[in-house]
Amino acid sequence: MLFTQIKKRDDRVVPFTESKITDAIFAAAKAVGGEDRQTAVELTVEVLKYLRKEYNGTIFSVEDVQDVVEKVLIETGHAKTAKAYIIYREKRSRIRDARSELMDAVAEVIKETNRDNANVGNSPSAKVLQISEIASKNYYLKRVIPEDEAASHIEGDLYIHDLSWYGKTMTCLQIPLDKLLREGFNNGHGYIRPPKGIKTAAALSAIILQSNQNDMHGGQSFAYFDRDMVPFVEKEYQRQKKTLRETIKRLGVEANEEKIRAMAYERTEEEVFQAMEGFIYNLNTMHSRAGAQVPFSSINLGTDISWAGRMVTKNFLQAFEKGLGKGEAPLFPNLIFKIKEGVNFEEGDPNYDLFKFSLQVACKRLQPNYSFQDASFNAPYNDEEVAYMGCRTRVIADINGPDVTNGRGNLSFTTINLPRLGIRAQGDLTLFWRRLDEVINLTVKQLLSRYNVQKKLQAMDFPFLMLQKLYVDSEDLGPNDTVEKAIRHGTLSIGFIGLAECLKALMGKHHGESQEAQSLGLAIVSYMRRRCDEATRKYSLNFTLLATPAEQLSGKFTRLDQKRYGLLPGITDKEWYTNSFHVPVEYEISALDKIMIEGAYHKYCNAGHISYVELPSAPNHNLEAFESLIRAMAEADMGYAAVNFPVDICQECGFNGVMETEVCPKCKTEGKISRVRRITGYLSTLDMFNAGKLAEEKNRKIHMTLED
Repeated sequence: MLFTQIKKRDDRVVPFTESKITDAIFAAAKAVGGEDRQTAVELTVEVLKYLRKEYNGTIFSVEDVQDVVEKVLIETGHAKTAKAYIIYREKRSRIRDARSELMDAVAEVIKETNRDNANVGNSPSAKVLQISEIASKNYYLKRVIPEDEAASHIEGDLYIHDLSWYGKTMTCLQIPLDKLLREGFNNGHGYIRPPKGIKTAAALSAIILQSNQNDMHGGQSFAYFDRDMVPFVEKEYQRQKKTLRETIKRLGVEANEEKIRAMAYERTEEEVFQAMEGFIYNLNTMHSRAGAQVPFSSINLGTDISWAGRMVTKNFLQAFEKGLGKGEAPLFPNLIFKIKEGVNFEEGDPNYDLFKFSLQVACKRLQPNYSFQDASFNAPYNDEEVAYMGCRTRVIADINGPDVTNGRGNLSFTTINLPRLGIRAQGDLTLFWRRLDEVINLTVKQLLSRYNVQKKLQAMDFPFLMLQKLYVDSEDLGPNDTVEKAIRHGTLSIGFIGLAECLKALMGKHHGESQEAQSLGLAIVSYMRRRCDEATRKYSLNFTLLATPAEQLSGKFTRLDQKRYGLLPGITDKEWYTNSFHVPVEYEISALDKIMIEGAYHKYCNAGHISYVELPSAPNHNLEAFESLIRAMAEADMGYAAVNFPVDICQECGFNGVMETEVCPKCKTEGKISRVRRITGYLSTLDMFNAGKLAEEKNRKIHMTLED
């Protein structure tokens, strides 16, 4: 009997070709040194005999044939060939499974862009980027990352962030803007000379952020934006004075130096405003990351007390308050106002007026956020000033060099699933501490594995970041040199998520509900910090503890644990885990209590931290209440904090307020309401949130009314 058909793995029935069996057997034989195809033909005959016996009159599958081939090879004494065939079969199976998973994921992206990053758009470029990221994740998990580390990521014990970029680049950087503007730079299309005026300096600053974003997967920031703009404001002022004098001379009018200086100052301020407005416009329109996202940018300002630095801060705040073309809220850059006693925090301080103005802007635009230079853990670096990034990243201490912010950033971070550790311990704290130690050990090992891949990259792999000498100690790197000398100054961060749910599993209450739970929470987080410090000393690398900005992770860990443990009250019974050490968003608590509870954790999270208070609406008419919150945050020893409230904007007329419906109350236009909210430290619109974050945002409780 001749076989004419066979069933494929996808259930299609196709013509049967016996020579394919011979080819497979011969390929396995050659793998172990065999060269006799005739033997493969004879073995094929035996396979066909067995198939006739087992499947007479029925259609068999590809898997059935492979099972029979293995059986025949073993029974006829071809053990080595059988082993090679089994290995080949397993390899083909893995390739097939990977291809199937990849194709399913690609189909999903093509259908609808995912929401792992709320600032990646829905353009064709965004979809292509996400498809390439899916392929990269598959490659790294199955070919590069050690098996135990990959398994822990897949199973949800820990999470390797930005996995698709695992071996290609690093996370983020505080860019040395002053150096680039002073010396000029090359972004790949020719040398850009140092600017001569403030407008050009601001435009080039936006290009610098965009250029470096293309070399990295995370945030780009300027630590001292006001200070770094000062030379160009001064040049602008001198240019304006020169122009005025020349004009007066041509007119034959007697020069009045006092009036010339006053007019030059006024014209300079106009130029600075235009420069700052253009900078903001650029960062909300120019794209990077294959055209899929505007640069994930942050700027720090507020402490330069020179007349030119003050002018930059004042006009940046004015431009930010004004908004975009129709009054829309700028989403970028993340604006961070540095608060420092003796500089801007008390009446009589030289920049106190700018602090007060920043409150007015924040009450309308949700930004600036505030960083506190006098916090117990920031004050030791006061000569340097500690800068943050919008998402919360903080980089300052360096075991391999001076403690500086500029020219350094985070290399990579991996987050621990604290709720799972709490669930598995079943109230046994001894078991919890042991398992926490185990997962910290694995996380340190994973960060070292990734670092050992990153450090072998060459400077030429980073045409802007390294070849333009942005990173500390990159000055002497040639194109073919590895980047280890530079990136040893970066940080490797252990993150954590869901302290509240972990405490709920261990004690039945979270830290907002119980002082005992707060004490245990502080013990857990401080222990994790000690383990980071130990790893820093052991490996001479900057291991730090991060209060993870859990955007895509917020729901991923939860779904995995729901599947494994079911719906546990207060732990897995919602669509998200609580961000880092935060009190759960759905828990009723006063603003001051929340600030005091969360403030105690900031000093331990030296890789970054942020806390929020929720208001029902923009506090435009109660700046005193808003300021009281900022001062309470400073008193609670916070390092970085912000205040949240709904910002709904009509895209047709620019009306700004809380809108309950999709109809603008001012112009009556329907369906053009943009709802801006904060997500993991930066701003986005609700339509860009993923399911977990949408559910979390919907359940946020108000911590303070405007009458409080």
